[in-house]
Amino acid sequence: MSHTTKHHRNVRHGFTLIEIIVVVMIIAVLATLIAPRLMSRVGTAKQTAAKAKAATIAKTINLYVLDMGLSKPGDDFDLEILLLSPDEGGGPQGPYLERADDIMDPWGNPFELIVPGEVNASFDVTSFGEDGEVGGEDVNADITQ
Repeated sequence: MSHTTKHHRNVRHGFTLIEIIVVVMIIAVLATLIAPRLMSRVGTAKQTAAKAKAATIAKTINLYVLDMGLSKPGDDFDLEILLLSPDEGGGPQGPYLERADDIMDPWGNPFELIVPGEVNASFDVTSFGEDGEVGGEDVNADITQ
């Protein structure tokens, strides 16, 4: 009869310091490669949001103009009138927008109304991007609807 002997090996639990350092370094390298791409996508997302908001404001202005029986907004038109109810001096179907944030671009700057428009015939709704300056140099430059 044969006897089987069992040898107990030392079973290792956990990781060595070297293994942990290697994993942390790999994560750090991946983060430095991925972070710039993610940051540029945030800028692109804000541009897309600004275009969508500008389009919504333009449509809302057209509704206001129709309700008021005008052909286009006046030179002194203030976007804040879209936030007012008829009792407060807004249009007959107002308020056309619900929150003051609705007339702010994604960078926290107010949208501007240009009458007559430079891109459109009657008016333009414009965001000057992150820097808030006409023709800014940032990636998120002027957006006109």
